[in-house]
Amino acid sequence: MSSTRQGKLGDWVFFNLTRFFALFVLLMLGGTVASLVHGAWPAIERFGWGFLWSGEWNPPMERFGALIPIYGTLATSLIALIIAVPVSFGIAIFLTEMAPAWLKRPLGIAIELLAGVPSIVYGMWGLLVFSPVFANYAQPMLAATLGKLPLIGELFSGPALGIGILSAGVVLAIMTIPFIASVMRDVFDVTPPMLKESAYGLGATTWEVVWHVVLPYTRVGVIGGVMLGLGRALGETMAVTFLIGNMNVFGGFSLFLPGNSIASALANEFAEADSPIYAASLIELGLILFFITFVVLSLSKLLLMQLSRQSGRET
Repeated sequence: MSSTRQGKLGDWVFFNLTRFFALFVLLMLGGTVASLVHGAWPAIERFGWGFLWSGEWNPPMERFGALIPIYGTLATSLIALIIAVPVSFGIAIFLTEMAPAWLKRPLGIAIELLAGVPSIVYGMWGLLVFSPVFANYAQPMLAATLGKLPLIGELFSGPALGIGILSAGVVLAIMTIPFIASVMRDVFDVTPPMLKESAYGLGATTWEVVWHVVLPYTRVGVIGGVMLGLGRALGETMAVTFLIGNMNVFGGFSLFLPGNSIASALANEFAEADSPIYAASLIELGLILFFITFVVLSLSKLLLMQLSRQSGRET
């Protein structure tokens, strides 16, 4: 009887302790939102919804808008995903399906080490090494090829400065590739070998096995890895600050031009916010970044739930 009573007491303590931890996370999230709204309230009252689509950022006149930082954040993150996802997919497929045994482990360790490199190191490398090479070789080639195409040609026009939205997006892609590749490799490894061997036995090629067996089995984990990389790209600060140019003037849609992002604006200007409305505007930028990240992660969660339901109906 005593051991039974002790067991029930232990279950009660364990249940309430874990429930407290779960509620503590929600309290922290709510406290973060409340503090951001409180700090940004003067700017919300003064500028209203116009803050979101105003491109003006004039601290001396105390007129602020978030359009340029929002555009820079979304543009650099989208560029990073466009480059990083296929490269990461190729790395993960090579490691799990094609790499020889002597190469698989050291290459996997190298990718994991790249994921641990501090972002400021990527930023310094990007500014001192990548940016000159990009300006002298890559940007002129892009302007001479993609810049001549209709519709998208404007994105690849303008002076080859070496810094700008495209440069920041490329370095962001280099930073996010280790994260996405590591997750994809791990989820590809959980595919039952019997399924792949059965497909190979029926005469399937490596690509057919990957496309028809591995990806359907691991698609939830693959999307999770992509969302992890997107979250890293949206909130990246130091590398983007080094490379994006930090200019709050909208000069067109060319990706070669300098711009700004929400994270880089906060890093550069928060210490210089010498007026209450200036500080409140920067805090509102942080609130917008929080909202963008929350929406992206919520949509990804809904997508994963939909995929899980479809998998259940198919089985």
